Amino acid sequence: MMRFRCRQLIVLAGVLILSGCGGSDEDELRQWMAELRATTKPRVTPLKEPKQFLPQDYFGDKGMDPFSPMKLTQALRRESSETVANASLIAPEMARRKEPLEAYPLDTVKMVGSLNKTGVPTALVSVDKLLYQVRTGNYLGQNYGKIVSISETNMRLREIVQDSTGDWVERMTTLDLQEGNEVRK
Repeated sequence: MMRFRCRQLIVLAGVLILSGCGGSDEDELRQWMAELRATTKPRVTPLKEPKQFLPQDYFGDKGMDPFSPMKLTQALRRESSETVANASLIAPEMARRKEPLEAYPLDTVKMVGSLNKTGVPTALVSVDKLLYQVRTGNYLGQNYGKIVSISETNMRLREIVQDSTGDWVERMTTLDLQEGNEVRK
């Protein structure tokens, strides 16, 4: 009797599983996909014609040999003069004692006011919730930023930064009143 019931349960489970595999919304899905394929047209942009290659004759005796010692000497002179110019730009900055406000990035420095102390324009800057007075000639920021002018609404700095080739270059930066988070270059 027990075996008969087990067989009935197995047969019943098989019938239920097979009934689940019957037709369903799958036909509608296939029909929708077929309609979509029929109505959708791919857009292919045509390729441009390649440029015509015109071979040129080589006349090696007319130009300078790129591997000549004279060419190499000229390149080395040019490179050494650029290195000297870059070194002369950064050397005075490396030799002087750093000021306290050079420890902070320029985007954390906020100009909050300006005043005229005995005829000397002075800016009030806020850094790390502290207030400082700075004048023309003082330094700000981590890029050797020297204050070159102070007005009522902004102050201009000359910074020395490295460009993408590693050379030291000067750039001018403006720090606006109450807009210390926004630095224009």
